[in-house]
Amino acid sequence: MVSNKYCKLPARFAYEPVSAYATLYSSCESMGEWCTIRVSDDGTKFIFAKPTGTPDTPPITERDKQAGFYLGLSGLIIGLPNIPEIDTPVPVITCYDLACRNCYDDYGTALPMKLREGGEAHCSRCRRTYNLNNAGLVASGIEGKPLYRYRVYYGSNKLVVSNP
Repeated sequence: MVSNKYCKLPARFAYEPVSAYATLYSSCESMGEWCTIRVSDDGTKFIFAKPTGTPDTPPITERDKQAGFYLGLSGLIIGLPNIPEIDTPVPVITCYDLACRNCYDDYGTALPMKLREGGEAHCSRCRRTYNLNNAGLVASGIEGKPLYRYRVYYGSNKLVVSNP
């Protein structure tokens, strides 16, 4: 049985220059580095955050608004896994939804998970921990499905998440 590793949920985000913000840049360039992308409560800034340190908060520009963006169910997780997937010779930039897929599928809950050091995302509701460096699979807790994954491109100092 062949399964598609990308979900069918909509997600759309484009940002350049990635190098302007260390949090986002290191997550796109350094293996094993991950960050979340969310929108501030007042809707005026993007928040690029790692598990520790001060987040970067670039303003949402008129250009961003016109281009349109949709950060999945509760935000995005962006990074470069520290090991390549079975079907690829080198690690490639990866994007997951910040919502726990199992809680969303089972209960319709899209609460954001917590990003942890070492490439993990933890859901406080169901207590599952996901390994971002291993295809978003459940690493601890109750067995379950891997995280929702989105199509992503990174090159020429530009990050683009584009999922139908």
